[in-house]
Amino acid sequence: MKTMQNLIFAIFFIVCAFPALTWADEVEEIRCLSCHKEVKEAYSKTRHGLSFGLEGGSGCANCHGDGKEHLDAVDREDKDLKIENFSKPSAEASKKCLACHERGETLFWKGSTHSLSGVSCFSCHKVHSATRVSGTDICLNCHQDKRAQILKSSHMPVREGKMTCSGCHNPHGSIGPKMLKTPSVNETCYSCHSEKRGPFLWEHAVVRESCANCHDPHGSNNPGLLKSKGPFLCTQCHQYGGHVNMPRYNRASAAYGKGCINCHTRIHGSNHPSGAKFTR
Repeated sequence: MKTMQNLIFAIFFIVCAFPALTWADEVEEIRCLSCHKEVKEAYSKTRHGLSFGLEGGSGCANCHGDGKEHLDAVDREDKDLKIENFSKPSAEASKKCLACHERGETLFWKGSTHSLSGVSCFSCHKVHSATRVSGTDICLNCHQDKRAQILKSSHMPVREGKMTCSGCHNPHGSIGPKMLKTPSVNETCYSCHSEKRGPFLWEHAVVRESCANCHDPHGSNNPGLLKSKGPFLCTQCHQYGGHVNMPRYNRASAAYGKGCINCHTRIHGSNHPSGAKFTR
């Protein structure tokens, strides 16, 4: 009988205490939003706000900590010191985010180029704002040299809005070079240009090594994002190799100015039994 009474008392205590705790959380939330009205309106439209609401799961205190000292502070400067406001070195500022976002795309954040360069989550993301900014524009704010390349004259899908920087790179870190989403340059290119993957009966060694040997993926003034014009690009490797149009034959290079690919059409590789020279 006594055991039953204790059990009933315990259940009664939990039922009474839980709403009180929830109410206390909501009161703290209301106290924050009574001053920060502009945050309330913006945050309610964000992914966090839509997922968790303004009360409960993703409350202000979850990220900013207990606001009691903040509320008790006398002046504005002191108030900012009494709250988690994330104006800290990047590693410290990102800790709160990584407490939840520790898997998926952020798995390799620690030790990544961005984390070691002092970039924090808040360098790119605005937690309280629902305004969506193009990921490419965010990247180009720092990578100004790539902005200049993208604006060059060759067809450029990033400039045309058909893809973004994150189509190839994972800004949160990766196991690949240059924060690529795949382990190599070629694997990244093949994710769209699958017809260039092969395998081929006759492989072009420079292509198999890296697409970036001939192409500049961030922009070029030459067709096909080539690093230089066709004939000049080819002769960086194929120098005086006995070709009919090379200087050792003292011939006028009638075809030279038009392009090597006039004849060598299968430059990425060939499966034709007679395709050793990539002519078919």
